[in-house]
Amino acid sequence: MSSTLRFLGAPMRGVVVPLSEVPDPVFGEGVMGPGIAIDPLGETLHAPCNGEVIQCARTAHAITLRDDGNHEWLLHIGLDTVDLGGEGFELLVSAGERVSAGDPLCRFDADRLAQRATALVSPIVLTNGAEIQLEALVTPGTVVEMGEALLRWQVAVEAASAGHDEPGREQTAHDEATITSASGLHARPAARLRAIAQTHAVELTLTRAGGSRVGEPSVGEASAASLSALLNLGLARGDRVRIMARGASAQAAVEAAVALLETPEAAGDGGQNEPLQARPGGQQRAPQAAAIESAPGVLTGLAASAGLVVGPLVRYTVALPHVPDKGENPERERQVLSQAVADADASLARAMEVARARGREDETEIFEAHRAWLDDPDLRAAAEAEIASGHSAGRAWFLALEREIQRLQTGDNPLLAARADDLRDLQRRVMQPLATEAATTVSGIDGAILTARELTPSQFVEVADRIAGLCLAAGGLTSHVSILARARGLPCLVALGEALLEADSDKACLDVRRDRHHGVLELAPDESRLAAVDAELAGQRRQASAERAAAFDPVSTRDGRCLHVAANIASSMEAREAAGAGADGVGLMRSEFLFLKRQAAPTLAEQQAEYRAAVEAMGGKPVVVRLLDIGADKQLPYLPLSATPNPALGERGVRLWQTHPDLFETQLDALLEAGRGLPLCEDGLPTLRLMVPMVADVGELRWVRERLVSRATELGIERLPALGAMIEVPTAALCAASLAREADFLSIGTNDLTQYALAMDREVASLALRNDVLHPGVLRLIALCLEGAAGQCPVAVCGAAAGDPLAGALLAAMGVDELSVEPGRIAAVKAALRRLHAGALASRLPSLLALEDGAAVRQALGDLPKAMLDADDDVPDDGTQGIDGVSSSVGEVKSGIGSATARDNATRDNTTTRD
Repeated sequence: MSSTLRFLGAPMRGVVVPLSEVPDPVFGEGVMGPGIAIDPLGETLHAPCNGEVIQCARTAHAITLRDDGNHEWLLHIGLDTVDLGGEGFELLVSAGERVSAGDPLCRFDADRLAQRATALVSPIVLTNGAEIQLEALVTPGTVVEMGEALLRWQVAVEAASAGHDEPGREQTAHDEATITSASGLHARPAARLRAIAQTHAVELTLTRAGGSRVGEPSVGEASAASLSALLNLGLARGDRVRIMARGASAQAAVEAAVALLETPEAAGDGGQNEPLQARPGGQQRAPQAAAIESAPGVLTGLAASAGLVVGPLVRYTVALPHVPDKGENPERERQVLSQAVADADASLARAMEVARARGREDETEIFEAHRAWLDDPDLRAAAEAEIASGHSAGRAWFLALEREIQRLQTGDNPLLAARADDLRDLQRRVMQPLATEAATTVSGIDGAILTARELTPSQFVEVADRIAGLCLAAGGLTSHVSILARARGLPCLVALGEALLEADSDKACLDVRRDRHHGVLELAPDESRLAAVDAELAGQRRQASAERAAAFDPVSTRDGRCLHVAANIASSMEAREAAGAGADGVGLMRSEFLFLKRQAAPTLAEQQAEYRAAVEAMGGKPVVVRLLDIGADKQLPYLPLSATPNPALGERGVRLWQTHPDLFETQLDALLEAGRGLPLCEDGLPTLRLMVPMVADVGELRWVRERLVSRATELGIERLPALGAMIEVPTAALCAASLAREADFLSIGTNDLTQYALAMDREVASLALRNDVLHPGVLRLIALCLEGAAGQCPVAVCGAAAGDPLAGALLAAMGVDELSVEPGRIAAVKAALRRLHAGALASRLPSLLALEDGAAVRQALGDLPKAMLDADDDVPDDGTQGIDGVSSSVGEVKSGIGSATARDNATRDNTTTRD
């Protein structure tokens, strides 16, 4: 086999620097591949060879070329320049473009980079030739001119002449991402990275950008095939990571991985977005429970899941299965271990299907992560090494996982320590069928408050339907058991400390209601306390039973205001749940959940079937489907969006559709077909209704209606679905009058409206308590919206405020027509509205709007129960004074805001033509 020499020219004028001296271990230690670096003396990057541009970084700081010999060269301008977000760079080429040696690729502002980047030194790396020996032709420290021969290497002629257009050729791709999940890179996102690598059939690796933190041992790259290796990176929120993929679909895999890591994972974190605390070297860690003074006989812990229960304390203890220490034949033991792991995987797969069928997505994701861990090559290799040393399959598996468990538990990262429970679970699962005698578990747990040092997810699932509450000595708010307890509504305290393990009580009281952060376990409540708790629980049961019995009845406040209580859902299965809970319709079907957690967009047929199933489940009641709401905290792996400094203000909702018309029009077609032939509802509007998110002005809504009419004409559909707009952007609230003339209905999305009005990102945990819909400024926007829509179209509220007891009551008093809440809240919300005297509360609105902030409004509402429930003496004689009072408080808003009577009697002049 003959060989030939190849050369690479300098892409710019500058000082030559050996790659080993680049102050970034990812480059300096050769993680990305062999190469060289240049400290630039110019401001233009040129092509160092003939070839094809195969990748341009979103932030323009890096370009990858494939030369005519299929060698792929990463040209990276400066270090940590990705953090500049493209500022100071001007790309001159695009991916797919052919270039010749010396062609300009990118201009950059060296002065600006020097002020903000870690360094200007620019690596030039061969990313797909780790075995190739590169020879530098210029002495380090000397100045090289652009185009001057910089590197040479020798390759086989066959390799050099291979066609680079050969189908299925190996490609490499890379990018950087910032970890946005509050829990960092934990087991579930790690499992999803593994799934991305498998789906795209690539080798996917991650490396901490910038190396290890101060005081931590150095860690190299981690393969997505190994959950243990990924967790060993110790990536926390805010850390940056480099992602590299090798394979035919490398670019798609990298884009999917970036989208996953840069999507805030509130759901995956169990809804616990606790503020992070600073650590030396910039590391972030989750907060620990503050020391709390407890009364004698009372233990205090972190509130993982709220509730109030009384029952005996029962200690949960189960020994690990007893397995033989020594093995007879290493090959036989390896086969035994493989079968035990396969059986455990099959068991987890069945558990996943059961959880998915019951709509328990948190359980589904946890079991998926466990399956990924079972397939971890590092853990399997460690176990097989123990077998080779003479241990049995069961003992080898125990030892391999025990080392990893101890490493996680002894570290100072509580998020990683919580993952030790997951490994303990897998340890037990695989050892169980290899045991010489069955492990004994605890009995007598029915109706008990279970106590334990820790509990694995599978152990929790086994007992959750039998126990009344759960208390753990260890654990945290982000542990998987905490997530599962919240999902099931099971009262749970964690981090109670070692004293819990010595606690004993025949009748303890678990009270996780005192505040949103802490709860107590009362070991010896006296008779009066028990009597009070029993009376409260009995009252709760009677009230819940009565509320459920009346859940299907119409809702009218004490002073005659008629309202609807609809459901917020994400699937047709939840629509069936909502119908069974007494919902007056679906006020919000989040269609984006049909698009999430998959590698390709749902087909027209899949969408049509899901929308139609939701409508049929509601039995003729209205179903409002929110059109695809993607962007900000919701990303699709198959729909990469351009980077923006503030995603919440970027391309999302209706803004996104104009740049991705195919995705939008497929959804419109599916909805039109799903609504074909459906009857009208009692209000004269079609059963299936469409709602447009992130509308800023009437022009955007009008554009959607034009597209809707066009698609309906194309499909031969005469009657259009009703079309409404979400009020999430402050301008939409201020311009509600013009929107109401175009829309069939409006629906206030209080979550986004609040964050935009207060300029407080709702994903930032430290702002959570201040990001309150009851802030007077937000309430004034809502008041203006109601005033603008009065007499033109109905107004609903589908945000979280609708299910908030105080906010929901106030919104009803202000004049909204519908509250849309989670299915489980429907009966309680309907009952609360029947007790409400809307006019009495409305008379308090001027004084509420004059308060300083949301906390003051909440306090005032909490002090006015009579005004909400009884207050007959406070009702204005004509029933309108209170509403008019709101208008005068707002200032520019004229009288008549929220006039329920006017809106209830109003008819739309153009309803018939739009139907």
